[in-house]
Amino acid sequence: MFIMNKMKFIKLFLIFLSFLLNQQKTFSEIEINANYVILQDHFSGKILYEKDADTKIYPASMTKIMTALVAFDLLKTGETSLDEKITVSEKAWRMSRSGYSSMFIMLNDQVSVEDLLKGIIIVSGNDACVALAEGLSGTEKDFVILMNEKANEIGLKNTNFSNSSGINDSDNYSTVRDILIMSKYMIDTYPEYYSYFKETTFTWDRTGGDPITQGNRNPLLYKNLGVDGIKTGFLTVEKYSLASSIKNGKRRLTAVSSGFPNKNLRSRESAKLLNWGLRNFDTVEVAIKEKPIAKIDVWLGKKKKIEVVPSEDIYLTVPKRKKKTIKAILEYDGPLESPIVKGDKIGSLSIYIAGDLIKEIDVLSNESVKRSNIFSRIYKSFNFLVWGDV
Repeated sequence: MFIMNKMKFIKLFLIFLSFLLNQQKTFSEIEINANYVILQDHFSGKILYEKDADTKIYPASMTKIMTALVAFDLLKTGETSLDEKITVSEKAWRMSRSGYSSMFIMLNDQVSVEDLLKGIIIVSGNDACVALAEGLSGTEKDFVILMNEKANEIGLKNTNFSNSSGINDSDNYSTVRDILIMSKYMIDTYPEYYSYFKETTFTWDRTGGDPITQGNRNPLLYKNLGVDGIKTGFLTVEKYSLASSIKNGKRRLTAVSSGFPNKNLRSRESAKLLNWGLRNFDTVEVAIKEKPIAKIDVWLGKKKKIEVVPSEDIYLTVPKRKKKTIKAILEYDGPLESPIVKGDKIGSLSIYIAGDLIKEIDVLSNESVKRSNIFSRIYKSFNFLVWGDV
């Protein structure tokens, strides 16, 4: 800590982290046998690897991530519920007989929203997509409008949806970057529903027939890697694709890849990419929103110090085995003069890596402080004039 007396400007060095020096390359090179690839550190948002990430692709069943998202929004607003029953139309029923992946719903059956969601997420049922879309919006076309509105809302810049399932349609397109954004939004916004994506089996206790049990299409769920989602895809033109996310301790990495030549390569190369990210990088938690980072002196208040908190979470991704210095510097004019209201901006937190400014955020008061009474203020002012003590 040091003080610039003339300006009463204070800097607190809150964090100093050093990583071991390694004179070799920061991380090993990698090549993934897929046409379009992107890998992200989930918490910091840093892209660790990408290849043709903004080229238009046909997302196939990865479209169903958005179908589920729209349903989750409607659950959140109370416009539907998990136990609401939806009547299966002929159009939805015929999707279970067309050779595509199916939940195998029956014509005119009454199926709950939760069962349809599981049929979409776990077994990739195209019939379940149409039934859910019609049940929640009247028609699949109207449901697709909600899908595209949601895409715009969350910042998908190169995406258009034309159906709820992702089956063949040249107007149903996206990029692996947009699918990554959509996947991250899903994980962050709906953790309670995201848990569906890690379930390995779903049994549909259908009306008028024996129960049907099917496994999750995501091959990485069975490899004991820590993968807990998110969605496979296949179209003849695009071949095999996979959006996947892995949780390892306090870290999470998310990858989206498309254009794998076959199923085996989809599984092996996706696992290789995620493990490469875990081996070669570290995620550093610098600050957590609303978690106190310092106590600061208060002038003429009923409290002598207050806690301050960052306005947002800050995570940084750094290569392993490379010397890096991360510094978080709290800057403010002090001591702070009362009264102070909780949430007031009191300064800024600047984050540096190797001397370069990476990010700057507001720092807020974590509590309110009223002014002390007149006698206390007179005493403290006199004490400051004589002793310089705030």
